[in-house]
Amino acid sequence: MKIENLKGFDIVGNIAILKFSRNMKGKEKKKIAEKLLKKNPTIKTVLEKTGKFKGRLRKQQTKHLLGIKTKEALYRENECVFRFNVDKTYFSPRLSNERKEIASKIKKSSKVLVMFAGVAPYSIVIAKKSKAKVYSAEINKEASKYAKLNVELNKLKDNVQIIQGDIRKTVKKILAHSRSQINKKISKQNYLLNKNYVESRAGRRLGVISNRVSDNERAIKGGVIVRGTLVPHEFDFIVMPRPQLKESFLKEAFSLSKKNTVVFYYDFCKEEEIPSVKKKINEEAKKSKKKIKILNVKKAGEIAPYKFRVRIDFKVL
Repeated sequence: MKIENLKGFDIVGNIAILKFSRNMKGKEKKKIAEKLLKKNPTIKTVLEKTGKFKGRLRKQQTKHLLGIKTKEALYRENECVFRFNVDKTYFSPRLSNERKEIASKIKKSSKVLVMFAGVAPYSIVIAKKSKAKVYSAEINKEASKYAKLNVELNKLKDNVQIIQGDIRKTVKKILAHSRSQINKKISKQNYLLNKNYVESRAGRRLGVISNRVSDNERAIKGGVIVRGTLVPHEFDFIVMPRPQLKESFLKEAFSLSKKNTVVFYYDFCKEEEIPSVKKKINEEAKKSKKKIKILNVKKAGEIAPYKFRVRIDFKVL
């Protein structure tokens, strides 16, 4: 649909969000809104976009133009349904194919972490398509509220767990628990080691020492309760549809990775800047004492002239 003086629009289920040129008058905007409602019976509300998505919570500003006065959308994609407030939460219908593509790469029974999960579109599509166990982390309380609702709407309570809060604090809690579990194991094993050494021959001591390694590994593979949810210490897949922020959050991703973990990392850059993004990933991997292999680089949409949302898939070796 092409309309003169319309800079862009998104249709999100029952809501159309229009972006007009600055010089357009109110009457012209209303006429366009009327035309849109007549041509698209599924659209019940027309909003005007008055501010960009901004901040860590990725909120935008809109105002009502025509139709039912609501900012709550009911949207369907990839055989899933989502409800959310378009001003208070972030959602992009343009990433529908991205979500489907990533879901196709996830193996059944995998443990998946989705950072910056919003109202859980990635989490729910992944769980629906792959039957994996998905942990959906989001800092925005309003988005987390809708995420829980969307999990219920899609009947995925057994597959998707919502973690509300700052992912950095969540990771710290998981790692602290992991270390404490290891220390407890070591203390117990040292006691048993000394006891066995006294009570039996020295040769049996080696058996206890070798067991200590496997016990520690089992401790690391455990989990920690975060806001009522048992969260693993490690994941098979980590999805990072991050907003435009200075922090990469790669440190947190590497902290929860293991051998063969696949990470889907999103960044924003010009085409000639892609090598710099790859370099940043490799540098963060070295800092975390990890080795990686970059599997794929994809331009996942143009967000401004000559600037792209780029997805880099890499595996931890």
